[in-house]
Amino acid sequence: MKLEELKLTQEWDKTFPKSEKVEHSKVTFGNRYGITLAADMYVPKDATGRLPAIAVCGPFGAVKEQCSGLYAQTMAERGFVTIAFDPSFTGESGGNVRYMASPDINTEDFMAAVDFLALNDKVDPDRIGIIGICGWGGMALNTAALDTRIKATAVMTMYDMTRVNAKGYFDAADSEEARYQMKAAMCAQRLEDLRAGEYKLGGGVVDPLPEDAPYFVKDYYDYYKTERGYHPRSLNSNGGWNVIGCESFVNQPILQYSNEIRSAVLIVHGDKAHSCYFGKDAYADMVKDSKYTENKELLLIPGASHTDLYDGGGKDAIPYDKIVRFFEENMQ
Repeated sequence: MKLEELKLTQEWDKTFPKSEKVEHSKVTFGNRYGITLAADMYVPKDATGRLPAIAVCGPFGAVKEQCSGLYAQTMAERGFVTIAFDPSFTGESGGNVRYMASPDINTEDFMAAVDFLALNDKVDPDRIGIIGICGWGGMALNTAALDTRIKATAVMTMYDMTRVNAKGYFDAADSEEARYQMKAAMCAQRLEDLRAGEYKLGGGVVDPLPEDAPYFVKDYYDYYKTERGYHPRSLNSNGGWNVIGCESFVNQPILQYSNEIRSAVLIVHGDKAHSCYFGKDAYADMVKDSKYTENKELLLIPGASHTDLYDGGGKDAIPYDKIVRFFEENMQ
């Protein structure tokens, strides 16, 4: 398969400092839709033999230069070959319609990352795991339910993007009428976009920040709109997804068969996160009527908010030691 050639930034342009303990390189690989994905690859220095490997992605609308890259680099310091990748249509990855999302294509992006790692000569193909952050936590669970090659999945501060699109935050818009009005508005927007010859952006994190903004919006602002996490290619830091970018999420639940996941899953959430209900409910659904509960775990981090698990929040909120043990124990 001939893939689109991408022009990738070669200088270090991450929101976190470069580690001297790992080798970093830019790589590309294709998914089954022929879209070329861009990734940062991190390999422990002086590594020998085939190593366990992890693919990392998220948050939803972020880029690999933000917290997914931080997770990938940190896990490489701990002995794993890792990649942090941009999903289709975003960041440095391909896809000639920008800022679109798809439950199907984005799940495939994770599977394509597993393909890439399984065929890499630095990787033990029998020891591959994935980490999904925020909206990509739900995608990671969906991928784990589909991809039997994955030995372990860590889900950090997760969103179920199909649930939040169909029902709103805290399920506050969970009614047939609310969904109908939302779908009608997006159908009208499709025609407006075609007449205009371009897709209208929905806007990223609100800026300037209103004084009466909900605490979780302030949380997002503090990450995406400040030096802490801002990146010029990040949708969340800038213009956001297209207005119709997530249209297909409304009627496509992604966690239908999560209780059939046989491989290990660790769901990590801050107990002060607005999104904590996603993690708790996803865990409950995953173990309900399941034959595979012994290797499933929900870990709540006391006092941690949603974005504290992006970069530690200045208080070392990310339980890296626990995450490393989880992968080591379940990727034997």
